[in-house]
Amino acid sequence: MLVFATSDKGGTGRSVTTSNVAYQSALAGYDVCYLDFDFGSPTAGSVFDIDAGRLGVQHGGLHSYLLGEVTEPRRIDVFAETERESVKVRDRHAGKLFLLPGDLGIGEFPSSDGVVSRCTEILELLVSQFHMCFVDLSAGRSYALQMALEAARRLPGVRTRWLVYHRWTKQHVIAAASLVHGRHGILEAGEDLGYNRDELLASLRFVRTALVDPARPGLTSQQSVWIAEWDSRLQAIAESANAGPPWMLHTVPLDPVLQWREQLITAHDVTTIGIANERTAEAFQQLARLLHNDKAWEVR
Repeated sequence: MLVFATSDKGGTGRSVTTSNVAYQSALAGYDVCYLDFDFGSPTAGSVFDIDAGRLGVQHGGLHSYLLGEVTEPRRIDVFAETERESVKVRDRHAGKLFLLPGDLGIGEFPSSDGVVSRCTEILELLVSQFHMCFVDLSAGRSYALQMALEAARRLPGVRTRWLVYHRWTKQHVIAAASLVHGRHGILEAGEDLGYNRDELLASLRFVRTALVDPARPGLTSQQSVWIAEWDSRLQAIAESANAGPPWMLHTVPLDPVLQWREQLITAHDVTTIGIANERTAEAFQQLARLLHNDKAWEVR
């Protein structure tokens, strides 16, 4: 399975959420790889706490491979190379988790037929070696998004999911909906490449991040009422923009740990030292399960 993760804006929690879903998928027994296609800011290594790839690697990353400078990009075994001991702890039935980092300091680059061909080749190889391949794309209508659409189009037999992340604000909801349905958005760009629009839309779902619970302790009664009111307004905005049900896959609650330090949420964080909320870990686990639940992806 190929899982492409994108967003219209930065700061949506796209990378940290996708990293956690990949981690939970590996704990569930799947062999997983994570490709950092956020070419302008390849920092997925910092979420996995891998010192060698916090800001990308010096050479041999995905940039180097796609530009034809190396024959295969570097792979980092997350469970073996992470600096966090709690990430290394896992059940013997857990699967593999590998990171394919970007290169340090190169940035975005335009696509070409050669680049798309190399992208298609590495994706085809990885889906034959791993159960799940997560591809973290740059925000917005990027070169990385265009490349991903073209490469996925060349792999018609591969089950593909598209996750579009947004925070639960008016601006973010409208922007995410535009990335999908708007001019030069995913659906229009996909049609130009030969996709069936309805089939592409059926493979796409929105994920809401950093949701505040109106019943959260510490809020005043006025704040709770205001949050509940705006939640209803945002629901209406999302539905009118075709970003609400049935196109929403799941939500992730606001978690102080992820606000202060973008990291993997482990069982140690939740049950032993109590710094992360159990509901956050459950949201990541549920997202991992929903990726395999075909009923969640049926067009209703």
